[in-house]
Amino acid sequence: MMIIWSLAPVMGRWQWLATSLLLTVGALSSAPAAMAQAVVPVKPNTCQRHPKPPPQVKHLATSCDRPLTVAEPLLAEPLFAALPFEEPLSEEFSFAEPDFDMAARSASAPTVTASTAVSTPMLTAVSPPPLAVAENLPASGEQAVAVDPAIIESSPVLQRWLEEVPDVAIDIQHDPAFRTRVRLGYAEFPSADNTGGIYIGVQDVFIGQTPLTLSAEYAINRRGDRQLIGADAQYYLLPLGWYGNVAPVVGYRSIETSTFDSVGVNLGFRIILVPSRGGAADLSFTQSWVAPGTDQEVGLSTFSAGYAIAEDIRIGTDIQTQNAGDRQESRVIFLVEWMP
Repeated sequence: MMIIWSLAPVMGRWQWLATSLLLTVGALSSAPAAMAQAVVPVKPNTCQRHPKPPPQVKHLATSCDRPLTVAEPLLAEPLFAALPFEEPLSEEFSFAEPDFDMAARSASAPTVTASTAVSTPMLTAVSPPPLAVAENLPASGEQAVAVDPAIIESSPVLQRWLEEVPDVAIDIQHDPAFRTRVRLGYAEFPSADNTGGIYIGVQDVFIGQTPLTLSAEYAINRRGDRQLIGADAQYYLLPLGWYGNVAPVVGYRSIETSTFDSVGVNLGFRIILVPSRGGAADLSFTQSWVAPGTDQEVGLSTFSAGYAIAEDIRIGTDIQTQNAGDRQESRVIFLVEWMP
């Protein structure tokens, strides 16, 4: 402006006015920009403090002018696990996974305030309803079990238990593992030209509740030259309920063959094995001597086996050899046995 005033005498009147007007307009138009450049923004030393974020907030706002801090990862048991909730948190509330890529996020991250906290109500513990107690139970606490009457009628064991609970120890001592058998069968004598015949007998007839039993048998072939008749008593030494037993045998025998005869006392022993109690199956071996110590002595070796095919019916076999010095006889019997 000073230069323009100094040129006023030289320049024409109108030229001087035009030049002054142009310079004045230019100065006014550049004044705001100069003023704006002269204003230096002042950064605050601290950013605005926000309420302490809950554990689910992973980072602070990126607009803060101090270094960003990353929240600790969630523990295995978050803060909410310590609260006495009775129900799980709502599925609508979920925790965000940590994100350390700050440049990819927006200028400010949302924060969770107290107003957005989980509003799950406190639930009190509810005691379960008491178990239903069956009515009409006996005073002793025993529970009655409904059983089909048809099953009870067909089961002697259930009938016995309903009448009285048995003493197992007494049963082992006195309840026999095998039963009395009435025997009827076809006899064959291989040493007498395989002639056939019949056999009738009874095995182990119990005398009361004692281990003493009686047995008897009769066999004859169709030609009448082979015949055996006898009766024995067995006294079992072990408890009758065991799966095996042994007994001495004392009795009488009369044996007639075409080559020898023997009549007299029958002494020996018997061994029995019971794989299935109640007469379902058993094996036995009997060794005895007729008229021992005499010239008519005959040794009898007998093997028997039986198997039940019905509740009271069995099938079985009986094989016997008769040894009299240098002479030997044999018989094989196929049996049907009834257990009364």
